[in-house]
Amino acid sequence: MRRLGMCLLLGTVIGCATMDDTTVELTIRPGSPFREIADSLHAHDVVRFPRLFGAYAARRGRDRSTRYGTYVIRRGASWEGILHALQTGEGIINRVTIPEGLPLWESLPIISEQLVIPLDSLEAAVRDPGLLTRLGVPTGTSTVEGYLFPETYDFPSQVTARFVVEQMVTRFEQRWDPAWDARLIEVKMTRHQVVTLASIVEKEVRKGSERPTVAAVYLNRLKVRMALQADPTVQYAMKVRPGRVLYRHLTIDSPYNTYKYPGLPPGPIAAPGKASLEATLFPAKVPYRFFVAHPDGHHEFRTTYEEHLKAITYVREAARLDSLARLDSIARADSTRMDRP
Repeated sequence: MRRLGMCLLLGTVIGCATMDDTTVELTIRPGSPFREIADSLHAHDVVRFPRLFGAYAARRGRDRSTRYGTYVIRRGASWEGILHALQTGEGIINRVTIPEGLPLWESLPIISEQLVIPLDSLEAAVRDPGLLTRLGVPTGTSTVEGYLFPETYDFPSQVTARFVVEQMVTRFEQRWDPAWDARLIEVKMTRHQVVTLASIVEKEVRKGSERPTVAAVYLNRLKVRMALQADPTVQYAMKVRPGRVLYRHLTIDSPYNTYKYPGLPPGPIAAPGKASLEATLFPAKVPYRFFVAHPDGHHEFRTTYEEHLKAITYVREAARLDSLARLDSIARADSTRMDRP
């Protein structure tokens, strides 16, 4: 007992806080025994003596109530401070990833679930008049659609909806290259218009190298006052996920229906990434005004409508032949299996 008491006294001394303010990211998985946690803290240079730390925690009965998650812990924290964090969850970071090309009606539920924030609070936060004014969006724009930058975020526990939305808008502002402001003058577009078109490009492209060409097609259409005829804008108006747009969908009466209303829609239809923003500001120098997608997502680009009709026929025939080839391959494989003894 005396030896244990001396060890715990020594632990109290060596477990005191230091001036080391560097931090480490440490994940404690569900079901981890405290010994494993102590060893992990040691591996990250947070605890010098893991066994003694374990005895210190056990002596205080604080080795069985650990909250699991990913922590940011200061290397100079005291043992008491570390145990307090592990018990209360102080320092746990909540990681949420928003992929490029998601509209608010898809991204907000992800944020709500990952950060345990009421969805209605997030929906109110994206309508914050102060943020809309700060972004300089046109009068009548009701949400920050397109300005919640798609990226991976680490948030502390118990954050508010307003804080999360503001941080994501701030990330957009940080990712917007200041040099692009001069480019806006050259292309004769506002930032809001660029973000709007970039969001359409983001939704259309599956092969990243095609972004500048797809952007050029839409810009070429705008120059001759041709309707954009972008399927993703119709899907946005209908609030449906990407899928086949049918002729009956093209009659929907919405300013986001770019088959019915020429020019850009009122605002972004999703969150564009930096590559789509850059492609819209610096499009390819091509004369194309039409494109049609292959089943795998890559496009055939054409200049005239007559060429476009031929491209559609070509793509459909190529898809038919590819389908027949796959069916033949499956039939051959089945036949081979049946022939085996």
